[in-house]
Amino acid sequence: MSLKKATLLIVIILIIDQLSKVYIKTHFALNESIEVFSWFQILFVENEGMAWGTKISDFITFISDRTAKVCLTIFRILAVIGIGYWLNQSIKAKQSKMLIVAVSLILAGALGNIIDSVFYGVFFDSSAGQVATFLPTKGGYDAIFHGHVVDMLHFPMWSGVLPDWIPFYGGQYFTFFEPVFNIADMAISTGIGILIFFNKRAFRNDEVSKAQEEIID
Repeated sequence: MSLKKATLLIVIILIIDQLSKVYIKTHFALNESIEVFSWFQILFVENEGMAWGTKISDFITFISDRTAKVCLTIFRILAVIGIGYWLNQSIKAKQSKMLIVAVSLILAGALGNIIDSVFYGVFFDSSAGQVATFLPTKGGYDAIFHGHVVDMLHFPMWSGVLPDWIPFYGGQYFTFFEPVFNIADMAISTGIGILIFFNKRAFRNDEVSKAQEEIID
């Protein structure tokens, strides 16, 4: 798979991700939702931290939430640089198409969420109790590097009280699937899933495989 095709895949995912987020920001107030199906909702939430809203400051208590936010964003940027290097080297080494697609998906998803974290605080005003404005004249809701990631896809497939016989959680109200995510998260999860479940095929070198086939023939 060529660098041109991998770049095209990344750009397409980025466009879809950012269009969906901008639409949500400019049409929904925070925590507003619409039911598409009984098991699928568009629910606008904002994530200030990592997955499921976890923050670095939850683990490193001596730093403030704002410092933790900047550290997380910088870490994401460094991770993207590393993933981009991995993708470039994989293409040069003519690694399998599956590996290149997987890494491209992860890179696209990471870039999508970084755009939110770096720029959305400047690009939009607050969504609390109102629909946000893009490039407001009075300025955004926060400084650069302090933006919140926009999530909107919610799949509450089942909700109810768990049976008492279930350890630890018996008798409690439970929703499956509770997390709210976005297109970028889907791309990252898909890429990681490919690497985990199709590990042997993904990390197969196409040139080596062809040489092995020629030897066998």
